[in-house]
Amino acid sequence: MAVSDVTGGRARVRRRAVYIDRARDRVLLLKPRVMSLVVFTGAVGFAVAPGSVEPAVLGLTLLCMAAGAGACGALNMWYDADIDALMKRTVMRPIPRGTISGAEALAWGIVLSVLSVFTLGHYVNWTAGYLLALTIAIYMFVYTMGLKRRTTQNIVIGGASGALPPVIGWAAQTGVADWNALSLFLIIFLWTPPHFWALAMGRAQDYAKAGVPMLPCVAGARETCRQIQIYTGLLVFSTYLPVALGFEGVVYAGIATALNAVFVQRVIVLCRIDEGDAQTRAAFRVFGYSIFYLFALFVVLLTGAS
Repeated sequence: MAVSDVTGGRARVRRRAVYIDRARDRVLLLKPRVMSLVVFTGAVGFAVAPGSVEPAVLGLTLLCMAAGAGACGALNMWYDADIDALMKRTVMRPIPRGTISGAEALAWGIVLSVLSVFTLGHYVNWTAGYLLALTIAIYMFVYTMGLKRRTTQNIVIGGASGALPPVIGWAAQTGVADWNALSLFLIIFLWTPPHFWALAMGRAQDYAKAGVPMLPCVAGARETCRQIQIYTGLLVFSTYLPVALGFEGVVYAGIATALNAVFVQRVIVLCRIDEGDAQTRAAFRVFGYSIFYLFALFVVLLTGAS
C-alpha cells in the first residue's frame, strides 16, 4: 500500500472524528436532557387532553417544542458562558471548551426560536404558538437575563418556563389552555424549587464561586430546607388536582400518594441533617429522586387518564 494512501486514510479518519465531535457539541448546545423532559411532559399534556390524538399533529407539536427547548438551551449557554466556565457542572459545555463560539450559539438560539414558534402557531394553532413564545421569553429574558444572577427567587419565578410544556401540549390538542391544563402547570411549577434547591445544596460552592445567588449560598442550608419543605407540601397538594378536576382517577391518586410519600420522606431526612458530607449526599438523593418522581408521575397521568 502506498504511503500516500495510508496518509489519506488517516486524514479522512481525523476529518470524520472532527465532524462527529462538532455534531455532538451542537447537540449538547441544545441541552438534550432538558429537551427530553420538555418533550415528554408536552406529550403527556397533549395525550390527556380531550379529543382523539392525530399522530401528525402530535409529532409536529413535539418537534416544535423540542426546537423551542433547544433554542432556550443555546441562548442560555450563550448568555451564561462566563459563569459556566467557573462551575464544575458546566465547565465542559461547548462554549467554555471553545468548540462552539458564542455567536454560533446565539444564532442557533434565535433561528430555532423563530422557526419553532411560527411553525407551531401556523400549522397547529396560535394558542400553542403563543405559549411556546412565552416559554422561551420567560426562560431567556425573565430567568436567565433578569433573575438568575440577582435573586434567590430565580428558580421559583423562572420555573414558570419549565412548567408550560404540558400546557402547550394541551393547547395544541384543544386550542385552549383551561384549568385542567393549568393543574399540570402547577405540578411542575411547585416541583421545580425543591428539585433545584436540592441540587444547589449539593453544589453550593460551585454556585457561590460563579456568583449565582442560589438560596443555599445566600440564606444557608437551614432556610433552604424550610423552603424545600414548604414547596414539597404544596407540590403534594397539587398532584391531586387532576383527580379533583375529573380527568384522572383512583389509580393515579394511589400511585401519586406512594410517590409523594417517598418524596416527603427523603426531604425529611435531608432536613434532619445539619451539615457536612451527609447533608450533601442527602441533597443529591432528593435531587435524583425528584427527576424519577416527575417522570413517574407524568407516566401515571398518561396511563391513568379516565
